[in-house]
Amino acid sequence: MAKLGKRTAKAVEAFTGKSNVSVEEAVKLIKGAASAKFDETLEIAMNLGVDPRHADQMVRGVVQLPNGTGKTVRVAVFARGAKADEATAAGADIVGAEDLMETIQSGKIEFDRCIATPDMMPLVGRLGKILGPRNLMPNPKVGTVTMDVKAAVEAAKGGEVQFKVEKAGVIHAGIGKVSFTEDKLAQNVRAFVEAVSRAKPSGAKGAYLKKVSLSSTMGPGLSVDIASATAN
Repeated sequence: MAKLGKRTAKAVEAFTGKSNVSVEEAVKLIKGAASAKFDETLEIAMNLGVDPRHADQMVRGVVQLPNGTGKTVRVAVFARGAKADEATAAGADIVGAEDLMETIQSGKIEFDRCIATPDMMPLVGRLGKILGPRNLMPNPKVGTVTMDVKAAVEAAKGGEVQFKVEKAGVIHAGIGKVSFTEDKLAQNVRAFVEAVSRAKPSGAKGAYLKKVSLSSTMGPGLSVDIASATAN
């Protein structure tokens, strides 16, 4: 068994005997144990009672966190003409068409979110094998294929988080910085859990929310009481 670093060992000790705690207690413990030299991210992991290999059990969506993520999000937009100008004015970091496609094909991906107008999708579709595995492919279901590029860019910059269930039925996301106040982090946790709850697919049977865990970037996980995470 690998030896734990001093910081991790200290966090594990602080969490010993703690499980299924309230959101507020989890946030307080994680903030107190976070000791990295950078502002760690509060990360959430949710185990769902779904098998995403079945289309009617796929879970994906988007949530606007009430207090943002604390992360600077770089946005790329596929658009032409007036819509390209609109994207630039809204604060998009990269705007283009064929030139942007060629940049991505060359392996240069310098953005965290990709948005496209509907007419650009035949072009963007050629990048599926590159953008898809990175969860960057524009999709109308999460508002990244749209004519309202201004709203999409502003949402991405303002703390919008996309989520998609992985093969094992788990959703991961960063939902704030440890430097946020406890109240703001708790609000973000509940907003995220609520959004995933609303995204429950028609094919989900039995218990849908099976486990919710929180951690900091460098810290161990701590399970959270589901009733507390879903309380308004």
